[in-house]
Amino acid sequence: MLRNREFRWLLLTMSTISLLAIIVTAFISSGAMGITAVTSVLLIGCCLLFTRWRYREIEKLSGYLRQISSGNYSLDVRDNQEGELSILKNDIYKVTLMLSEQRLLLQEDKIKLTNAISDISHQLKTPLTSMTVMADLLSDPDLDVEKRIEFTRKISLQLDRVGWLVSSLLKFSKIDAGTIQFKKDSIKVKKLVQKSMEPILIPMDIKEQRILIEGEDATSLIGDYNWTTEAMINILKNCVEHTPAGGEITISFAENTLFTEIVITDNGKGIPKAEIPYIFKRFYKGTNANEDSVGIGLALAQSIITEQNGTIDVVSEVGKGTQFRIKFYKQVI
Repeated sequence: MLRNREFRWLLLTMSTISLLAIIVTAFISSGAMGITAVTSVLLIGCCLLFTRWRYREIEKLSGYLRQISSGNYSLDVRDNQEGELSILKNDIYKVTLMLSEQRLLLQEDKIKLTNAISDISHQLKTPLTSMTVMADLLSDPDLDVEKRIEFTRKISLQLDRVGWLVSSLLKFSKIDAGTIQFKKDSIKVKKLVQKSMEPILIPMDIKEQRILIEGEDATSLIGDYNWTTEAMINILKNCVEHTPAGGEITISFAENTLFTEIVITDNGKGIPKAEIPYIFKRFYKGTNANEDSVGIGLALAQSIITEQNGTIDVVSEVGKGTQFRIKFYKQVI
């Protein structure tokens, strides 16, 4: 303790005051000088003991903080006593809990990142391997023209698939990081539906599928036009892929005081009941999924919708079709 400047100043001050008190008492009454000297020694001794105790407590807290800095968050320094040191202990314990929770969140983020990288590697491996094999075959000078054209077309399709996958993953990462500021514009639902249908018109025409649109022209929702269109496109693509030739897709929409609802229904293969809880998970592919399916479209659609104060639910029955119900709430729920 003597190495501490504050303690030396305290000891010097108390000693000086005690010495002056003894001198003054000696001038007033020589008999009282001994009592004053004993009292001063006792006071200084009590102060020293109290200060020593406080330093030991502070030293314990210092050791506790060193253990925290080394990653040990299991210690409990709290006590139920009154005083500044007890308040400090409780505050340190609260900070320890916060650090422990943050460490757990960071560990979860690392696990998610590891899983995401693993999933991405797996998804990219298949098309890249396929393109490598076909590129090797194209290098054969004896390869006939028809095969060369076929392999070239397949490589082009695989490149499109890789491009779409990378683009979707970048969108996912932006949404997860919270870097996207979704606009809150008033959108006419009919215009949104018409825009979302553009990429699927050719596949629908090839499969001779019909589409029906039902809803009032005045129906609107609050959201980001471009991102909501992205979500709708992914849902509609899923419906087109799982609806047989000559099938039908219906899009209906309505609005009330609480929310705007969009219902997309197809009469396709349907989804087994056991798979419904997983269809919005990233990279999940159901038993009825196409061979080229990546399992990311519905997950991306759900992320976009939920980030805009919306919900998406699915009802399906094998052999009868699937229905997606999308709700955009007008107030935060």
